[in-house]
Amino acid sequence: TGVAARVTYGSSGNLARQIAQGAPFEIFLSADESYVESLAAQGLTRGDGDLYGIGRIALFVPTGSPLRADPQLEDLGRRLRDGTLGRIAIANPAHAPYGRAAEQALRQLGLWQPLQGRLVLGENVAQAAQFASTGNVDGGIIAWSLALAPALRNRGQHALLPASLHAPLRQRMALLKGASPGAERLYAYLRSGAARAILARNGFVLPEE
Repeated sequence: TGVAARVTYGSSGNLARQIAQGAPFEIFLSADESYVESLAAQGLTRGDGDLYGIGRIALFVPTGSPLRADPQLEDLGRRLRDGTLGRIAIANPAHAPYGRAAEQALRQLGLWQPLQGRLVLGENVAQAAQFASTGNVDGGIIAWSLALAPALRNRGQHALLPASLHAPLRQRMALLKGASPGAERLYAYLRSGAARAILARNGFVLPEE
């Protein structure tokens, strides 16, 4: 198209705070729709935005780790009990939606409190995935989309966690006030069938599914 897009990655909470403070972004894609809704209530977006996907979380285990990837985290629990578990990476639940989902899943399985002291917190889920892929931790609970991404999929194994273990990761995007015509074109593409097909192939559940 000749329109260049510059992407800034970060936790949804931190990016929303920057937007509220006047950061010159034009489109905001949030892993938690509440941040978009809050910005809309402040009059900082064009409308309420669009729900673009439902995120899922997975346990990623790097090659060489003694931990086995399973959807109910049974091996993680077993190793935690017998003292052979190393460190586990997640995004910081304080401001990263995928970190909150990881905490919810661990609480549901009775593993949150026992894991204190073994958790390595990433600033966002991408950083948690980076930690998990290095081999310096036994594994990480990260976005399923990142576990499927080229950077990770050949560097270990993963297991998709049941959606019932955490609140839905409803992901919403919005055009921000002052968005340029180029941003409007990109936003229109993100709503298109072609973009939705890419999201579906890469670990997101489409809203109507």
